[in-house]
Amino acid sequence: MSQRLANKVALITGAGSGIGLESSLLFAQEGANVLLVDINIAAAQKGAALIQQRFPNVKALAVHADVGKEDDIKGAVDLAVAEFGRLDVMFNNAGIMHPADDHALNTEEKIWDLTMQINVKGVWWGCKYAIMAMRQNPVDEEKSLRVGGSIINTASFVALMGAATPQLAYTASKGAVLSMTRELAMVHAREGIRLNSLCPGPLKTPLLMDFLNTSEKKERRLVHLPMGRFGEAVELAKAALFLASDDSSYMTGTDFKVDGGLTSCYVTPVGEPTLQPPASLI
Repeated sequence: MSQRLANKVALITGAGSGIGLESSLLFAQEGANVLLVDINIAAAQKGAALIQQRFPNVKALAVHADVGKEDDIKGAVDLAVAEFGRLDVMFNNAGIMHPADDHALNTEEKIWDLTMQINVKGVWWGCKYAIMAMRQNPVDEEKSLRVGGSIINTASFVALMGAATPQLAYTASKGAVLSMTRELAMVHAREGIRLNSLCPGPLKTPLLMDFLNTSEKKERRLVHLPMGRFGEAVELAKAALFLASDDSSYMTGTDFKVDGGLTSCYVTPVGEPTLQPPASLI
C-alpha cells in the first residue's frame, strides 16, 4: 500500500455517495484521516463506519452539513481541525443537478438561485475556510506534514463544451467553479496551497442516472463518448487522489479532465468497449 496521504487530514463534501464516498474510502486507504461531510448524515455515517472497519489505523468522522450554508461549511472545517489538528486536503465535491434545470426560457429563478447557492457559493466558502485552516497547519518534517495543502473543486466537462440538452444553471455554475479555482490558485500559489478543478465526464452516479431516467436520455449521451460507456465514480476518486497527493505538487490552477476522451472527440469509434470499468471500492 503506497500511503500517499499518510498522516494527512482530508475533508470531503458530498461524501455519502458517488465520487465523494469512493474518494473517502480511497483517501483512507492511502493513510488519510477523513471527515465525511454530507447533507445525508446517515449515508456519511455509513461511509465512516466502512472506513473504520477496513482501515482501523486511520480515523473517520461523519458530520451533517448543507454546503449552501456558510456556517455549516465553517463548522465542518473547524471540526476537522479540532479533531485531527490540521487540514491538508479539501475536496469541495458536493453539488446539485436539479431536474427542473432547463434552458433560459424555462429555468425558474428559484432553480437558478438554488444551484448557484450550492454549486458556487458552497465551493467559495469551502475554499475560504480551507485556506484559512491550511495557513495554520503545523509543520512536522518527519511525517512529511507542511503548511498549506491541496484544494480540489468538482467542476464538469459541461463547463468546457456546449450541449443541446440544456441544464443552464448547472452549466453556468460549473463554469464559475473553473474560473474561481484558477484565480484562487494564482492568489495562493506561493503559500503552499494548490487549487485544481476536477472535470468529470458523464458518470454512472446516482446524481446523473436520476437525471438520465430514460434509455433515450442515456443513449443521447453515450453516442458521444469515445470509450463507449459512462465513467465510474471510482475513476474520479483516483484522479482526486492524484490531485490531493504530493504526486501533483507542481500542479495548480488546472482544469483536470477525466472524461473518457469526450472533450477531445469529434467522431467516436464504432464497436463495443474491450475493457470493463474498474470495480467500485464500496
